[in-house]
Amino acid sequence: MQEKPKYRRVLLKLSGEALMGGQGYGVDPAMATQIAGEIAELHSLGVEVAVTVGGGNIVRGISVSEAGMDRVNGDYMGMLATTINALAMQNALEKRDVFTRVLSAIDMKQVAEPFIRRRAIRHLEKGRVVIFAAGIGNPYFSTDTAAALRAMEIGAETILKATKVDGIYDSDPKKNPDAKLFRHLTYHEVLEKDLRVMDTTAVALCKENGLPIVVFNLLQRGNIRDVVMGADIGTVVTA
Repeated sequence: MQEKPKYRRVLLKLSGEALMGGQGYGVDPAMATQIAGEIAELHSLGVEVAVTVGGGNIVRGISVSEAGMDRVNGDYMGMLATTINALAMQNALEKRDVFTRVLSAIDMKQVAEPFIRRRAIRHLEKGRVVIFAAGIGNPYFSTDTAAALRAMEIGAETILKATKVDGIYDSDPKKNPDAKLFRHLTYHEVLEKDLRVMDTTAVALCKENGLPIVVFNLLQRGNIRDVVMGADIGTVVTA
């Protein structure tokens, strides 16, 4: 008898960089296909899945503003980049016969539905994967914050923060081979230690609303499913 998933409804936060795969820029179709396969597996288990994807593989608002561009324009460019990534994930999922809807915080009717909370929840109830694009539609807010906000709006039971490392460390494991992996942290510890796994606004939102965050390695095949099934993988952030 198959075990039941630990979570009924989740929000998966993907970075734009994750979609690059082995490339230095843009979307690697092979990586999008791999991620779509893992999401499709969750979907087949009856888990309701929403996805928020960043745009760092194309453009990051903070980066272009640091290079001299107006911050607001840079952030809007970043929001459009997230929409490109959302469409790429939609295509990869629908090739696996998973019905998908892209909901955008910026009105662009030709490519996405507008974000309406009740519509998003209804799509999930009907068994569709929902991909949130364009952040929250406002500059100065990251896709981490958008993920936290959307997760709470749709009643997700956790945020699955997919990264390129095994969880939250006390220092960069790529630079420090002795970096310590935390298995469990409180929101307060994440903020106090300035661990930067998500921006402070996103962590504070999760803290105020008691929304757990699970940080894990996306590059390890099967991790998304294993986390949802309750395996002791990555780092869990709770109250």
